[in-house]
Amino acid sequence: MMTSRNRTIQISAAERVALKKRLLKITATKKKLCGVYNGDYLKLIKALPEKSIDLLFLDPPYNLNKNFHGAKFAKQDVHSYTSWLDETLAALKPFLRTTASIYICGDWYSSVSIYTAAAKHFVVRNRICWEREKGRGAKTNWKNSSEDIWFCTMSDSYTFNVDSVKLRRRVIAPYRLTDGTPKDWHETNNGQFRDSHPSNFWSDISVPFWSMAENTDHPTQKSEKLMAKLILASSNPGDLLFDPFAGSGSSLVVAKKLKRDYLGAEINEEYCLLAEKRLLLAEQDKRIQGFAQGVFWERNTQAEQDAASKTKLKK
Repeated sequence: MMTSRNRTIQISAAERVALKKRLLKITATKKKLCGVYNGDYLKLIKALPEKSIDLLFLDPPYNLNKNFHGAKFAKQDVHSYTSWLDETLAALKPFLRTTASIYICGDWYSSVSIYTAAAKHFVVRNRICWEREKGRGAKTNWKNSSEDIWFCTMSDSYTFNVDSVKLRRRVIAPYRLTDGTPKDWHETNNGQFRDSHPSNFWSDISVPFWSMAENTDHPTQKSEKLMAKLILASSNPGDLLFDPFAGSGSSLVVAKKLKRDYLGAEINEEYCLLAEKRLLLAEQDKRIQGFAQGVFWERNTQAEQDAASKTKLKK
């Protein structure tokens, strides 16, 4: 149920009964699984064949004091958090294909632990820094308004679809060739744009907020646009994405919209039900805010996106 002012996804009593029935049940027979499991990921992976995961998205509790709808995570010293993360990666590693990619989320404080643990198990290839835009003001420190995503692979053989994750930017000072045609940019009735190759700094991401259809009450929900970049870059249709800390299901929902297989575990039932509802909604609406015409767009370009859907770009 959504109001005109607050579109946060809610679950009715009747929906709750139906959604619970959709949650995965683990059987003794190892078979192809797809969906949301309400429980510890360590139990779920026992039902998976080894080397079956193509893309691992890991958004663990950051090394902060945090309350996840009653489940509390307490801040640890750096060594303890690093050890916990190392154990998590070691448990998941046997289930990754040799061509798999891994993305691990964190903030500035947990990033030192992420690199230390990830480097023991994988090839660490890059660190993406994305601007959260939101953040509480700080009087005695710099405001925290960014987060990190570490990009790793199992080997030197991996998927990276660079042309699938280009960013469409406005061109302020466009160059033209000697014949007057645009050089590496597009001219439209609504402006001039260039499709740029993706960098490891993302300033076009918005944290889900009250007016977005994907918004839930999860305190650390990742946006569908952010997930789409990772999934399009590092997987192909039919590949399996696994999320051991699925939360309200952003990674699973986007995987479904982009025709990937998906499997997630989440210990909080309420978040599992939110994920299931979002998966149902994705069957009717496959749009991803900020991704249109096969490219990602800068913030505050909805009017241009709508116009571009009606007209073809002139190169």
